[in-house]
Amino acid sequence: MPPIKACLVDVYDTILASAFPQRQRELAALAGVDDDLWRAKWLRLSVERDVGALSMAGAFERTLAACGRDPDPALVSRLVARDAELIISHTTVFADTVPFLAKVRASGLGIVLVSNCAENTRAMLAAKGLLDLADAAILSCEVGLAKPDPEIYLLAVQALGVPAADAVMLDDQPRFCAGATAAGLRAIQVARPEVNGPPADSRFTTVTTLQDALPLLS
Repeated sequence: MPPIKACLVDVYDTILASAFPQRQRELAALAGVDDDLWRAKWLRLSVERDVGALSMAGAFERTLAACGRDPDPALVSRLVARDAELIISHTTVFADTVPFLAKVRASGLGIVLVSNCAENTRAMLAAKGLLDLADAAILSCEVGLAKPDPEIYLLAVQALGVPAADAVMLDDQPRFCAGATAAGLRAIQVARPEVNGPPADSRFTTVTTLQDALPLLS
């Protein structure tokens, strides 16, 4: 098996946690909409936001309309601005993230952050100082592809100029790990006990912390 030259790392629930319900509760209050109704209508637009087919402003317009509210441009602008603040204030970088990324980079491996996300994520990653610890960030909303589509993993390894066989993907979601292996990469599932995520999948090597993944990269 060839040595690992690149490490692809998922964002949400792998290197950081986002308090999504609390964020949405504040946005629903700003919009003057019931929290449960707001969240249900917002989530229906996830795929379109993730592949960049729908901007945050467009998503707020459609969510307001679906909730029976007038998508007034001034209100939409306030929602976009408040969301940009909340995604930073309501996001916590896991304690092992920065040491892990620093050690991976010091070992000579390339690092690419690979995330299914909307357009508000890049600014958040920059604010948290995480973009400085990676060689590149491949965000679904910017490339028009989302995990588990094999093409998004191939874009990531191409950004580093390494073959897929020389790269590993770290992700909390088994189906996204499966997408990586379908693209020819290796995969490690990060199943953190503090995250109410998918259980460990026997198809993949599983770790509970990023530090546990370090020996697997050498």
